[in-house]
Amino acid sequence: MPGWLYIPLIVVHVFVAVSLILIVLLQAGKGAALGAAFGGASQTVFGPRGAGSFLGKLTTGAAAIFMMTSLVLAIFSSQERGGSVVLSGAPARTTTAPSPGVSPTEESREPTPSAPESGTGTEKSPR
Repeated sequence: MPGWLYIPLIVVHVFVAVSLILIVLLQAGKGAALGAAFGGASQTVFGPRGAGSFLGKLTTGAAAIFMMTSLVLAIFSSQERGGSVVLSGAPARTTTAPSPGVSPTEESREPTPSAPESGTGTEKSPR
């Protein structure tokens, strides 16, 4: 992927995401027409049919652009890194079945380190 295309695509992606949020917040809820019937202000900014059709089409367009930029950014990121992080992780640790006659507690027992003896020089003397 060309490096000069990545940053502008991220800028477009963020702009479309913020626009999509604002467009959805501008849309009136289902009870908005009821408020206009009882003397509230009606929304005539977008035409006599209301904001439904215009904002609906705008939402659809912004959502489609958002999905396309998301897909393109995901493809570009996977090409830049060289694959999936999951596949390049540490190999899975294989466990072996315990041999017959040995209990699991005896098999997993490890020797515990003992405390250092006094007088070995590892203790600090009080001053």
